[in-house]
Amino acid sequence: MKLGCLTAMFSDKSLKQTLEILRPFGLQAVELGVGNYPGSPHVPVKELLKSPRKCKEFVKMLKDEGLEISALSCHGNCLHPDPAFAKANAKVQTDAIVLASKLGVKVVNDFAGCPGADEKSTKPNWVTCAWPEDYAEIVQWQWDKKVIPYWRKQAKFAKNHGVKIGFEMHPGFVVYNCDTLLRIRKECGASLGANFDPSHLFWQGMDPIACVRGLANAIYHVHAKDSKVDPSNAAVNGTLDYKHYGDELKRSWIFRTVGYGHGLDWWCDFISTLRLVGYDGAISIEHEDSLMSSMEGLSKAVALLKQALIFQKPTAMTWA
Repeated sequence: MKLGCLTAMFSDKSLKQTLEILRPFGLQAVELGVGNYPGSPHVPVKELLKSPRKCKEFVKMLKDEGLEISALSCHGNCLHPDPAFAKANAKVQTDAIVLASKLGVKVVNDFAGCPGADEKSTKPNWVTCAWPEDYAEIVQWQWDKKVIPYWRKQAKFAKNHGVKIGFEMHPGFVVYNCDTLLRIRKECGASLGANFDPSHLFWQGMDPIACVRGLANAIYHVHAKDSKVDPSNAAVNGTLDYKHYGDELKRSWIFRTVGYGHGLDWWCDFISTLRLVGYDGAISIEHEDSLMSSMEGLSKAVALLKQALIFQKPTAMTWA
């Protein structure tokens, strides 16, 4: 495995400045934003798409730093009911797939998106219950008319470019748990899989380690991000929480840096289970801890994960 990070935490820095910041941490990989919600602060997408020479120079520059690109990330909503918004997000995603192919990157990370309730909608509609019947009808319409047609086309496009798409299972979008991830994969093809982020699973009441076993070879990339459920707030309000992320005292849960929601033992089990199911790619730190600076959050995550990660291939079983 390789330890890396999503560089969006340093979106106010240039790529050169970001690499200087990362150098002392001894990382082996970077995940780079190329538009939509993560922005594209470190990748000149248009320039690279036009120039094979600049693509080679970009990859070499990172290689000289001891880094590979674990994924390009363009998290957005290509299914948004606003046609202009959806079209712009889809263009960014399509460009990301083409650029990944040119750079030799195997994974593009995204959200699966969320449509509205019908053709007249102007805002996404994320359904969380089956009754009254209106909600079940909305979900069926979304999948039949929007989700499956779009992602079948994009899965084929990605496959033709030698690229896989990793969905972050994120509430608010149609893929948010194992069931919905496996459904979209079954309907649209094996080019679609998971960008596995345990933080969103914790607060939904899921067991990320069980989810790793359940998804197995459908995991294409992994985020290292933690979250912490506040037992007193969740006890009276549950964990579906729309309060602002900055309202930490009142929220039912918040994002934490690695180790501040779950300790070293949990992360060791998580990493070992990834190895058990055959995942040997990057573990990419994503910092969204509102109680810490990016530098402190990254530092603490790196320190813990260097203990938990399994960097080397296993040796032969001399004992068996």
